[in-house]
Amino acid sequence: METRILGKTQRLVSVVGLGCWQIGGSWGEVDEGDALDVLAAAVESGVTFLDTADVYGDGRSERLIGRFLREHPAAELTVATKTGRRADPHEPGAYTRENFRAWNDRSRANLGVDTLDLVQLHCPPTAVYDRDEVFDALDELVAEGRIKDYGVSVETTAEARAAIARPGVASVQIILNCLRLKPVEEVLPAAAEAGVGIIARVPLASGLLSGRYDESTTFAADDHRTFNRHGEAFDVGETFSGVPFEVGVQAARRLAEVAGDVPLAAFALRWIIDQEGVSTVIPGARNGEQARRNAAAAQVPPVSAEQAAAVRAVYDELVAEHVHARW
Repeated sequence: METRILGKTQRLVSVVGLGCWQIGGSWGEVDEGDALDVLAAAVESGVTFLDTADVYGDGRSERLIGRFLREHPAAELTVATKTGRRADPHEPGAYTRENFRAWNDRSRANLGVDTLDLVQLHCPPTAVYDRDEVFDALDELVAEGRIKDYGVSVETTAEARAAIARPGVASVQIILNCLRLKPVEEVLPAAAEAGVGIIARVPLASGLLSGRYDESTTFAADDHRTFNRHGEAFDVGETFSGVPFEVGVQAARRLAEVAGDVPLAAFALRWIIDQEGVSTVIPGARNGEQARRNAAAAQVPPVSAEQAAAVRAVYDELVAEHVHARW
């Protein structure tokens, strides 16, 4: 597995990581055995970067990773978590020094570590980016050895640029995939210039870019692809990348033709890996076989110039009107 430096953390991480939202919840039921199999399969396939959050399954994802770390002490992994979404209501005033410490204590206990590798603000309200005291508090956590580095997970390209401008921000996590191209022009160059790592999330557009769905596909009631289809629970951009489902199915069919003999999911992940400035991409998985297939995308040949142009054409013709101005 190829490795790259994750921005200002100076850590080498695998170009394909593992997103651990699915093993926490909101993707339908994933039992504990399957979740641990996902972690094992990913690590055996060369994955060294795990991304989770304190709210995934109300800490279940962190606790499962913590158990895996205890059972595999020789594994050299970087574990990133997120903080801020435990606030209710989720508003700028909740991003306080006191809350950070409480959330930090909980995550360290869940993961079974004294120091967290990377803590990311979890898609905070836009006003948070202008508050010096928020980033001063994060600097304190670094100075005290509670965390090694911090970053921000963002919703929009404007928020990404605001995060990049903060000198202590080591990484930015953003939705980037064949259906969300805006970050390529508006975020990746700025991040590279500032030495900030890029973590690409929702790389398969909530499964649309697996090529397995059609207009009749349905999902479980406890799956965000059912209950957040229109942004009822959180930003709709997190579900199918904000692309209307039927439009996404149509786009996926065209992209599968562009991919040719390469499975669409592998092609979509390879397209992200090929974007200059990307440190790692974090597809999720519901079982070990999915985790292995995702990791294998790192071995797929680079996307050709003709294929890259075709991806852009699909975006411009079908997708851009639905997402480009909003995120």
